Amino acid sequence: MRLALIGVTGMVGEVLLDLLLERQFPISTFIPVASSKSHGKTIEWKGDHYNIISPEEALFQNPDLAIFTAGSEVSKKYAQLFAKQGCYVIDNSSAWRMSHGIPLVVPEINCNMLNKNSLIIANPNCSTIQLVMALKPIHDAYPITRVIVSTYQSVSGSGRNALDQLNRERNGDVEGAMEYPYQIDMNCIPHCDVFLENDYTKEEMKLTNESKKILDDMDIHITATAVRVPVKGGHSESVNIEFRNDRPSVNIIRSLLAAFPGVKIQDFNEGKTYPMPIYAEGKNDVFVGRIRNDISHPKAINLWIVSDNLRKGAALNALQIAENLISKHLLAN
Repeated sequence: MRLALIGVTGMVGEVLLDLLLERQFPISTFIPVASSKSHGKTIEWKGDHYNIISPEEALFQNPDLAIFTAGSEVSKKYAQLFAKQGCYVIDNSSAWRMSHGIPLVVPEINCNMLNKNSLIIANPNCSTIQLVMALKPIHDAYPITRVIVSTYQSVSGSGRNALDQLNRERNGDVEGAMEYPYQIDMNCIPHCDVFLENDYTKEEMKLTNESKKILDDMDIHITATAVRVPVKGGHSESVNIEFRNDRPSVNIIRSLLAAFPGVKIQDFNEGKTYPMPIYAEGKNDVFVGRIRNDISHPKAINLWIVSDNLRKGAALNALQIAENLISKHLLAN
């Protein structure tokens, strides 16, 4: 297994390095790739030192698998070049997610989309992944007609510069370089990604369109408001779900979620037990709590969903896709 990790020095790349060890992913040749500013540097992993190279150099090493975590422009430029060599590409950017014929995969939900002809596989948006992980078991049993979601997204979702901004501001420096249009510490910014012509942001439309594609149901109505909050790691979502028919009981909802792989229930009000980023950070599961009937609508319920956006929201999901390629004998180990 020759693995190229493109974006190895980024935040998702660093988490992937940890997960490769944790999950004992089989690698015979490790090919670390990053931008030109990292070329010539070395990275230590598994007790060995590796030279960081360019995507062009990585192509010459003919990898079996390439995991991209370096942004849309890099993926648009290089993903097809790797795929033309017979290399499976798992792309963490938004470049290919809504492209026709490109699987958009959350393994617990739709790993059946993986096949020998789909060499480019898209990893969904971090907020989308945790949302559909909760929606899927419910929707299969009790069809959903509408979802209203408000996100509370950590700064790590914007990358290292955003995390640096938050840390500097907490130390009193509010005049330095800004990743966001406003101060993020002690603030909430209802603006994730760029604004579109319909007055939604690109992040909000990712939640809408990607969820429909993953759940394979274009009839679900989804509307989102995405907010950046001064939290270092872990995204949270307030979700209102409306059913097509009568709503199931709260106990049934809990049972459906508890039985779904990768979902953990934290829902005990008397013990003040509910999902929070401070507990989800560094963990692989999607946590769901505050499960309750919507008192304003006879066919709706409310959920609160939290997950580590760098793990299940990015690195872990990508690695699970690779593991499924192996289990389907599409990728040799």
